[in-house]
Amino acid sequence: MPSVLFVFTSAPKTFTDAPAGWYLPEAAHPYWVLAPHATIDFASPEGPKPPVNEYSVQTYTDDDSVKFLNDTDVKRKLANAKKLSEVRVEDYDAIFYIGGLGPAIDLATDPVNAKLASEFWNSQKIVSGICHGPAGLVEAVDSDGKPILGGKRITSLSIREEEMIDVVKDVPFLLEDKIRSVGGIYEKADEPFGVKVVVDGQLITGQNPASGKAVGEAVLAALLGTN
Repeated sequence: MPSVLFVFTSAPKTFTDAPAGWYLPEAAHPYWVLAPHATIDFASPEGPKPPVNEYSVQTYTDDDSVKFLNDTDVKRKLANAKKLSEVRVEDYDAIFYIGGLGPAIDLATDPVNAKLASEFWNSQKIVSGICHGPAGLVEAVDSDGKPILGGKRITSLSIREEEMIDVVKDVPFLLEDKIRSVGGIYEKADEPFGVKVVVDGQLITGQNPASGKAVGEAVLAALLGTN
């Protein structure tokens, strides 16, 4: 059975003291797609109990999101999440970065995370994320020291979407701009908050919360060699 590492932020707040944390449906929806077919471990910069964004808990009350919060195995994994420094790349076939504002606060500039993402990439493993999750990839480099996103098609939460949910002031950079600054080829859905998944070789990304199930399906297809 293939194995996947879900990476969560450890940042509960932004620099403006706004709620950060990880966004519930961006973990729950891919998780339930992958869980029947893969072993899934959780990790974050600080390890156990990565903070969930409470607004996402209140907003997303669909069956999969509620089930995720109440599932005994998920609770155990969150309570015992590994520190990124403890992760062994060779134990996994894919890494998946969960969104929420938090990744722009901690994962984007965490040297341990940058090294980990680089190692996954250079080991030809699946590297994936959703919404602000790809912020965890912006400092990762290939074996030549060049950004792994350079020349790659990728999506994330768009500037327009950040404006619509009024978080521009709360993040240190706009991820759409940051992706372009490291050479990424940014793509987005035709309409804000529409489903969008981009697959470019081993790189798989989803744009926003609505894309959670679809990006999980794309990662699963890659793991099973059916995409």
